[in-house]
Amino acid sequence: MVEHRRAPRRRAEEVIQVTNAITGEPAGRIGNLSIDGMMLVTERPARENALYQFAFELPDARGRPQQVEIGMHEQWTEAASVPGQHWIGLRFIDVSPEDQALVRGWLERGRQGRD
Repeated sequence: MVEHRRAPRRRAEEVIQVTNAITGEPAGRIGNLSIDGMMLVTERPARENALYQFAFELPDARGRPQQVEIGMHEQWTEAASVPGQHWIGLRFIDVSPEDQALVRGWLERGRQGRD
């Protein structure tokens, strides 16, 4: 299969819950994650072209959970293969250097596990 994405994505093997950083409400869970975006699995579709501020935890290099907060832009939404669920493609638009380093480290540790 040929990869057409700008950046490779890592599927979340564990459940990584995502919350709306502004309201504190649960938003869903990460389906996959890349250095510049993610797929969110949720129970409701996103608003078209919407902007979000989402937060989630990723383990650092020592395995300690660290909070990540990223501004995101909805790119697409579609019904998932499971009834009542939706997949939402999001592009990162505002991420701190520290949070970007956590995401990059998580992605690299996933690649090392496959080598």
